[in-house]
Amino acid sequence: MSNQRKKPFQIEAFKHKVVVDPKYGDKTWKVLEHAIHEIYNHNSSNLSFEELYRNAYNMVLHKYGERLYSGLVATMTTHLKEISRTIEVAQGGSFLEELNRKWAEHNKALQMIRDILMYMDRTFVPSTHKTPVYELGLNLWRDHVIHSSNIQPRLLNTLLDLVLKERSGEVINRGLMRNIIKMFMDLGPSVYQEDFEKSFLEVSANFYQVESQQFIESCDCGDYLKKAERRLNEEIERVSHYLDLKSEEKITKVVEREMVANHMLRLVHMENSGLVNMLLDDKYEDLGRMYNLFRRVTNGSNTVRDVMTSHIRDTGKQLVTDPERVKDPVEFVQRLLDEKDKYDKIISLAFANDKTFQNALNSSFEYFINLNPRSPEFISLFVDDKLRKTLKGVSEEDVEVVLDKVMMLFRYLQEKDVFEKYYKQHLAKRLLSGKTVSDDAERSLIVKLKTECGYQFTSKLEGMFTDMKTSQDTTQGFYSSHGAELGDGPTLAVQVLTTGSWPTQSSIPCNLPAELSVLCEKFRSYYLGTHTGRRLSWQTNMGTADIKATFGKGQKHELNVSTYQMCVLMLFNNADRLTYREIELATEIPTIELKRCLQSLALVKGKNVLRKEPMSKDIGENDSFLFNDKFSSKFYKVKIGTVVSQKESEPEKQETRQRVEEDRKPQIEAAVVRIMKSRKVLDHNNVIAEVTKQLQSRFLPNPVEIKKRIESLIEREFLERDSADRKLYRYLA
Repeated sequence: MSNQRKKPFQIEAFKHKVVVDPKYGDKTWKVLEHAIHEIYNHNSSNLSFEELYRNAYNMVLHKYGERLYSGLVATMTTHLKEISRTIEVAQGGSFLEELNRKWAEHNKALQMIRDILMYMDRTFVPSTHKTPVYELGLNLWRDHVIHSSNIQPRLLNTLLDLVLKERSGEVINRGLMRNIIKMFMDLGPSVYQEDFEKSFLEVSANFYQVESQQFIESCDCGDYLKKAERRLNEEIERVSHYLDLKSEEKITKVVEREMVANHMLRLVHMENSGLVNMLLDDKYEDLGRMYNLFRRVTNGSNTVRDVMTSHIRDTGKQLVTDPERVKDPVEFVQRLLDEKDKYDKIISLAFANDKTFQNALNSSFEYFINLNPRSPEFISLFVDDKLRKTLKGVSEEDVEVVLDKVMMLFRYLQEKDVFEKYYKQHLAKRLLSGKTVSDDAERSLIVKLKTECGYQFTSKLEGMFTDMKTSQDTTQGFYSSHGAELGDGPTLAVQVLTTGSWPTQSSIPCNLPAELSVLCEKFRSYYLGTHTGRRLSWQTNMGTADIKATFGKGQKHELNVSTYQMCVLMLFNNADRLTYREIELATEIPTIELKRCLQSLALVKGKNVLRKEPMSKDIGENDSFLFNDKFSSKFYKVKIGTVVSQKESEPEKQETRQRVEEDRKPQIEAAVVRIMKSRKVLDHNNVIAEVTKQLQSRFLPNPVEIKKRIESLIEREFLERDSADRKLYRYLA
């Protein structure tokens, strides 16, 4: 291996000086200039593009790039000025067509010139920071054609005039419009915006301002909204056909502002056709159109929602405070359900199930349902009516629908504990009289209430069902052990009710007929013999009886009566005529109950098994009663109900209210203790707020009552006041 060092490689300078013809630049440019003229004159087929490219390449290589570039600018400018003059002289409809044709030709020429000067574009243009050939051609077209003083205003007016014609229903050449608008966009976004879009939006705003004013003076609300919707759709379609897509948002904003936002209040309050009339007449299509248009503008959906809310609250208030409406509780609740169904359907079909509208509807119902303090009672009466008779023969699915609707109203109640009180009373009457349509339906509703309010709310209701089942077993046991000795006498079906579960009132037992008293005593002995530590008290005011009666001409009927009515009727086995005083002494039925009882036996047409002397509507203490031999009915079984109003009387209402208030006291106290136990120290206002929050699922506690309960807890040393701040409470462990 040679260890000699290699000589470094060297490049020597070119020995011979290259001399360029001083006129080379001018000669070559003349060739290229002639080629550009030929291209613009449509004679490019005779040109050798390879040769032209080489000439342009050599000019740049030999430092004639500036000459080439400036010559190009001058030549193109000359041609464009000539093109501009030919466009200017075009008349009428041919103006746009000429412009479009010349633009297409210029574009084609520009592409050829760019190909010839490609080397200049790649080297000379970037190094000298000049505009590339194609872009240069666009800029020169913009400056010498589009911005020509004779073309620019005429072009804008022509385009705007075509848009106006199209708005007026005329057919225009959309393809030509699309080409011209695309030319603007090819020249740059600013050209499109400044030379067309800005004026287009201004003219459109003026057009729709005038048109909307004409429409609103001559159309009703529904028709106006149809026209506004059609105009909006037309503008969206126009953009898709020949405008820049970015213009859609801008032009729709113009239509929305001029046709919707500026007339919003006038439209919703329009006499005989505004939002309220649409709601009253269930105009789902018009309501949907209003919702879809209004929600596009600021505060639009709020305006619709506020007017709807105000209307629902007003109509609801009229409904729940109308003295005529509250006479029939079932009809009262049915009207509420009908209103809710109506607006649910509107929100579903017209307002796209908008949650804010649903919330507004719920808050409106909660507002007016609680304006009537008897709403909890009426809802319970509605359930009572449905579960007694109305749902007979109805499918399980339909029963569930009705119960779900009841639960929906129940959720709106602020005084759920009042509903519970009435529901318990009505359920007790249904169970004891055997008048419930379906045990499954009854239990289904209790499950729903339990889900809504918890176990505590329904534990006593479930206890009532348990008692009914146990009572059947007890009665069977009684007859199994005593059946033989009872013989053919009256039969007894006893419901043994747990005191805490049932809404029993303390009542004085009446004097039962002798044969029944003996039977009752035997049952008492049997029951207390099988259950230790229990006590039985007879609730004769809650029982019923079936008695067989024989009238004149041997006509026989079976009468279904209350225990009190049975006691009265049995007296007539031993007497044909009895005075009010005699009946009262013999039965010891309380005065109010006795009068009701006698009214139903003597004064109800078709049920009058007794006659009263003298005949009058009311029962007097000096009246006499006779067995009505002439009573007849086409039915063998005759039910004689007690004359009693469906709703509670004023004293009964006060009594129920008092019981509710008493039941609330321990609940409020328990809530206060729970809160204070966890917080240890808390000020008065926060205690009130926390207690209200905890109890609102059952009722809205009165702050005055909460304060009284706090005082009671302080007295009993559960809490104490802070020595420095009297509004601060401390929990005493």
